[in-house]
Amino acid sequence: MFIIFRYLTRQVIVSMLAVSGVLLLVFMSGRFIKYLADAAAGKLSADVLFTIMGYRFPGFLELILPLGLFIGILLAYGRMYLESEMTVLFACGVSDRQVLAHTMVTSVVVMLIVGSMSLFLSPWGAQKVVDIINEQRQATEFDLLSPGRFQSIASGSRVTYTEALTDDKKQLMGVFIAEYDKASSSWALITAQEGSQFVDDSTGSRFLVLGDGQRFSGRPGNLDYKLMTFDDYGLKITGPESYNERKNDEATSTADLMASDDPEMRALLHWRFSLPFIVPIVTLLAVRLSRVNPRQGRFFHLLPAMLLYILYLGLLIVARDALAKEKVPEWLGMAWVHLLFLAFGLWLQFGSAWMRKRQLVKEGKSHAQA
Repeated sequence: MFIIFRYLTRQVIVSMLAVSGVLLLVFMSGRFIKYLADAAAGKLSADVLFTIMGYRFPGFLELILPLGLFIGILLAYGRMYLESEMTVLFACGVSDRQVLAHTMVTSVVVMLIVGSMSLFLSPWGAQKVVDIINEQRQATEFDLLSPGRFQSIASGSRVTYTEALTDDKKQLMGVFIAEYDKASSSWALITAQEGSQFVDDSTGSRFLVLGDGQRFSGRPGNLDYKLMTFDDYGLKITGPESYNERKNDEATSTADLMASDDPEMRALLHWRFSLPFIVPIVTLLAVRLSRVNPRQGRFFHLLPAMLLYILYLGLLIVARDALAKEKVPEWLGMAWVHLLFLAFGLWLQFGSAWMRKRQLVKEGKSHAQA
């Protein structure tokens, strides 16, 4: 039995890792593109992109692992049914319940991993991402400049371009700045051969000091433009004084959620506890749904199984929203969704055998009375 258990576990784990890897690549690529766009717009430094993605990894994995396990069981056991390996196992005395029990051992391990991520690692990673983004938002526009790229800074009122930038980001070469003044509805265009950062020790204010350049100012459509040539020209750099701290409920620790009375926080707490409970329930469903007729093909069962999983996840989201809006009591929470699909899974797994046994008992009584 140990050899059979090891074989079944290996088949499920390999399929789960393959599916989870593909799903992880798809989801993380989409989020990475978003962060990359923020870096191109000057909202984030390119140096922190991979760090952010690393901290976001547990948050992706807690949602992907249950789905990866669900599809992995369907693919692995579906192949075994198609190639008659399950038929051989059943002929050698392995029962449906033994297959389910062996698979549940694997699902318990996955459930513990998902639980550790949803309750501890994901909030910790989300808080780290918030801290990094907050630091980036506190950074000056000088710190976020990238050579050879037009960047919109200071809420879109200033566009900055530099041909080259030293590695320590202290010296600019070939600077172009377009600045819009909302009060006078005018534009100022500044070109300079070089630029450097200057910090006023008394006030802590930062300035971009441009050297050997020209400044054009005026309102578009008018002819009264002003031209000024300068040796040194200072521009105040946007700093932390215009910074508003970014907050994220997902970064709230589980301990803080348990101490909170806010309905939305309580709903988030129920959601975190719900994620690991998805794993054994979808395992119960997948083991039964993986049974296929060789004539139907290997992927015949995937569509109804995926629709069932989508329904399960959708009902959990609906239950979370209802809990946040206090439409359902907290003692019920999201448990009704899990109980509904647990009952359905038990019926799929044992319902037909129970009905057949009941039918045999009924027929036996009728023959005894006759």
